[in-house]
Amino acid sequence: GLLMALDVPQERGLGHLDQRYLDGLEVCRFPLLPFLRPLPLDWMYLLYTVMFLGALGIMLGCCYRLSCVAFLCPYWYLLLLDKTSWNNHSYLYGLLGFQLALLGADRYGSLDGLFRPQKRNAHVPLWNYTLLRAQVFIVYFIAGLKKLDADWVGGFSMGTLARHWLFAPFRSGEGRERGGVPRHPKTPWLCAGTPSIPDRGMPHPRVQWGFLSVLPPGMFSYTMLATNGLFCRPEWPRGLLARCPPWLQGWLPSTKPPQPSPDCHYGGRGARGGLRPRQHLAAAFTILYVLEQLFLPYSHFITQGYNNWTNGLYGYSWDMMVHSRFHQHVKITYRDGLTGEVGYLKPGAFTQSRRWRDHADMLKQYSACLSRLLPRYNVSQPQIYFDIWVSINERFQQRLVDPRVDLVRAPWSPWTPTPWLLPLLVDLSPWRQRLQELEAQLDGHTDTVFIADFPGLHLENFVSEDLGNTSLRVLRGQVLVELVEQQQNHSLQEGEGMQLPAGQYHKVHTVSPEPSCYMYLYVNTTALELERNLTRLRELWERVRNGTEQSPLPPELRPLLGEPPPAGVPLDPVVSLFLRREQREQRRELESSLAQRLRRFLRRKFFLFRR
Repeated sequence: GLLMALDVPQERGLGHLDQRYLDGLEVCRFPLLPFLRPLPLDWMYLLYTVMFLGALGIMLGCCYRLSCVAFLCPYWYLLLLDKTSWNNHSYLYGLLGFQLALLGADRYGSLDGLFRPQKRNAHVPLWNYTLLRAQVFIVYFIAGLKKLDADWVGGFSMGTLARHWLFAPFRSGEGRERGGVPRHPKTPWLCAGTPSIPDRGMPHPRVQWGFLSVLPPGMFSYTMLATNGLFCRPEWPRGLLARCPPWLQGWLPSTKPPQPSPDCHYGGRGARGGLRPRQHLAAAFTILYVLEQLFLPYSHFITQGYNNWTNGLYGYSWDMMVHSRFHQHVKITYRDGLTGEVGYLKPGAFTQSRRWRDHADMLKQYSACLSRLLPRYNVSQPQIYFDIWVSINERFQQRLVDPRVDLVRAPWSPWTPTPWLLPLLVDLSPWRQRLQELEAQLDGHTDTVFIADFPGLHLENFVSEDLGNTSLRVLRGQVLVELVEQQQNHSLQEGEGMQLPAGQYHKVHTVSPEPSCYMYLYVNTTALELERNLTRLRELWERVRNGTEQSPLPPELRPLLGEPPPAGVPLDPVVSLFLRREQREQRRELESSLAQRLRRFLRRKFFLFRR
């Protein structure tokens, strides 16, 4: 209950509710059910207040059933209202809220027990514990099964996870790493998320502290830490409270043995000792609920319209950290259906999230929303086209959807596969090892982008003037490079390459019958020159500080000594950038202690809750 209450102003969004649901705001939303709409802002504040009070009531055991309903109804309404906010612990909170509404969690240490003696210090039916324990077990168990995925086992899911200190003892003797997972035979099982179970059946807290160490502190880790007590003996709170000083025990819940409860079955036969229909119903519900939770993460063959390169919407599949994405390029094109005029939208226009880029159902909703909004800006009968380039688990950058399809009129159904989704080029997955080898051969100033494209399509790209040394090299297939301004075409086979002019557009057409693979090599000459200038300034600054610099500094460099520039001499932007960097480094050194980081964390939370 406490974590649910803390979650309301944070990830549920009460702290910035006015920014999300301001009346009259032109925003495209992504509800699971199309008829769901947000309430006016004042009513949304009231809804959040009811949900927050419900979470507090669950925590205190005050008007328990009513508090569960007060939390549960607004929570699921808000969750279904915005698919872009879905994550694992949000879904888990909804499930736990539903379970708590059915359980007797107010039988010990609750305010209700002060006014209702039959609930005070009473037994809780065993099926209550079974339901909660099964739910937590399913989270870990399914997460472990999902991490048997080849990308996770091969180390391509999380790009920097292997370098975390938590996995240092499990790396091989040579310290070799690949992708996101240390190369060790036990690594897949360690990272699978399956808890270690001591003799008493309690998930080991080290697993939870591992989450807190690897990931930024979030509600999921705290929630799973809070569920550890479910796997202890039910009477563990009494033993803990019995160790408190006698003067304090008078203010704490009773440590006496619990009283019998009519909801429990204590064995025996006959009319008085037999199971009642309510208990039969509770047992049947527990079994059906557990079976449903085991089935739902694998139910994607039913809701095929929500499948993309990964199965289903993120949140209820328990596939945390299995898929990592990197978006290289997103282009939204609109065409006026009457005049044929073509224009472009800034990616994410009229939205408050970026998750729509990876899901076909959200792209369909986004295009339908844009078709309603653009006529207000003199675009009649708009046609919407998306060109989304994304790499999943360190594969080639490739298109997610067909850029030739107008998504406003494209078909989509939750029960059938989406026809305008382009397939993931899994046959190119073995190339990832070679791509890493190619990147390792580059110097520290050269960057690269690996592209895979389908036959009949082309990539239009602009080389910035800052990228003065940009080239293209074909790794597989055949491409035709069209230099737009020069009106020249260059055909390139596998292993061939060419230099690309800076400050100009070019198009790369895939002309081979199979998908083409090529790579861009580029050097940001402007950034490289800036780094060289900053390096020279640092060397000069060090000589000035230790007194080895004999020649006087020119006027534009006097700020290095802490002096203002002379009148009429503008401050050099490179010197200004250097001084700001030094100030940040000094501030980072001063604030790097654990106490300072804790202070910043609490300060951020304070201002969030105050808002």
